[in-house]
Amino acid sequence: MKLAKAIIVALILSNSVYGCVPLVVGGAAATGGAVAYSRRSAGTFIDDESIELKTRLAILEEQDLNSQIHINIISYNGIVLMVGQAPTEELRTRAENIVSRTPKVRMVHNEMSIAAPSAFMTRSSDTVITGKVKTSILGVTGDNDNDGLRTKVVTENGVVYLMGLLSHAEADAVTNAARKVGGVQKVVKLFEYTD
Repeated sequence: MKLAKAIIVALILSNSVYGCVPLVVGGAAATGGAVAYSRRSAGTFIDDESIELKTRLAILEEQDLNSQIHINIISYNGIVLMVGQAPTEELRTRAENIVSRTPKVRMVHNEMSIAAPSAFMTRSSDTVITGKVKTSILGVTGDNDNDGLRTKVVTENGVVYLMGLLSHAEADAVTNAARKVGGVQKVVKLFEYTD
């Protein structure tokens, strides 16, 4: 019940609730496919989604913090990546403390920079880079014919972060493909290795 309530709150807070209905329905279908292909268990996949939702809602509740920072929170197998900007180290640390106190979080990579929140154009460029990287790694193979679907790609200010449960060979192949994409300033590997 709490999770359902949190999802409703998140939808209400979105820019256009009416337009989100197909995304929620489509997202459920997409999530099912991702769970089937992922090396994470269905329970871990749901835990990751719950971590992201709980941390975002907790930061929203801290209005003075939320109004001053730009943050994206990504969880993969209980390992959380925080990217974005905070104007002071104190605000950056406050956000990290909220995330690290969340149940089932095993580790936090706080990659937030001390800066004013990024501009819309920068965020748009990051979205394009993420799409290009995802496309570039689709055909990548390693030990187990990894086609890129097991890799989470996040871009912030041109820096690409790669997460997933991969073998060393798969991780190297995915990383090399990501480095060749135009606009990528740097690639940061946050993989958990299966070998």
